[in-house]
Amino acid sequence: MNFTTSLDVWQQENASTVGPGAAGPPREIQFNGDSVVSIVTYSVLFCFSAVGNLSVFLTLVAARYQRRASRVSLFILHLTVADLFVTFVMIPMEIGWHVTVSWKAGDVACRLLMVLRTFGFYLSSLILIAISLDRYLSIAHPISIQSAGRRSRIMILVAWVIGFIASLPQSLIFHAAQHPEFELYVQCVTFGSFPTQAHELAYNLFNMFLLYSIPLIAIVLCYSLILREMDASQNTFEIMADPDPIVGQTGRLDKARLHTLKMTIVIVAVFIVCWTPYFIMHILWWIDKNTAEKVNPKIQRGLFIFAVSNSCVNPVIYGQYFM
Repeated sequence: MNFTTSLDVWQQENASTVGPGAAGPPREIQFNGDSVVSIVTYSVLFCFSAVGNLSVFLTLVAARYQRRASRVSLFILHLTVADLFVTFVMIPMEIGWHVTVSWKAGDVACRLLMVLRTFGFYLSSLILIAISLDRYLSIAHPISIQSAGRRSRIMILVAWVIGFIASLPQSLIFHAAQHPEFELYVQCVTFGSFPTQAHELAYNLFNMFLLYSIPLIAIVLCYSLILREMDASQNTFEIMADPDPIVGQTGRLDKARLHTLKMTIVIVAVFIVCWTPYFIMHILWWIDKNTAEKVNPKIQRGLFIFAVSNSCVNPVIYGQYFM
């Protein structure tokens, strides 16, 4: 997956729908009813995501300013920042793009915005990995609060660096290009950026593993190990020593286990539900393009919108379990 946008029709169709004898531009490159539906949907997502993520962000910033924040809240703060990238970069760009249909911002903006929109998704996935790893280490290998805080900041810094580096290829892959038949129609596309299909597939697989497979495996593995550690524990002293919300301060192992189990189910379920259909669609494109091309374009756009909705749900989940 190279983060093909919902308007990258040219890449998928290879401009084959237009010929010298065509009466006019095809429906796909004109403002139509599908554009209206997408604009309304993205606008609703923007409102929910902006209110939710800004509320969580301001609450966490205030808590840190008053020195009332836990270590986990630092992770959630950065996860919220990642969702704010999606909210205030990706979603408005999609709305404007569906309004104009053709790309109007030029080549430089095309490359820059594609880096920023991708960075939000990468950062979100990497912070989820960091949260999962920190939760496991806080129970299996407890250390002092100062050392744990330093470890958390290092993991967050690594997430930012990896996310930024992984996003940079978007500036090379995407470019603004004119339609071969309709010169006034310009799109921000990846068409023609890869020397072979094998190169494109390799890059797509890299994206899928970093954005979906690795976070999913890390979340499931870490929280499974957490539950195993709790089952094996005969003494709750170490658990009581960690002030983070995942284990609480009640000293009751059963309550801590239940809280962790609930959080695990919610985190994994939402991540799977939002992203799996989108990645399945992309896998279908890679292994059987002929079948994938028969899927209604409305469904394909809807799957991407559904994946983006993960940024709207995150504030609710983490606000409930961590704040």
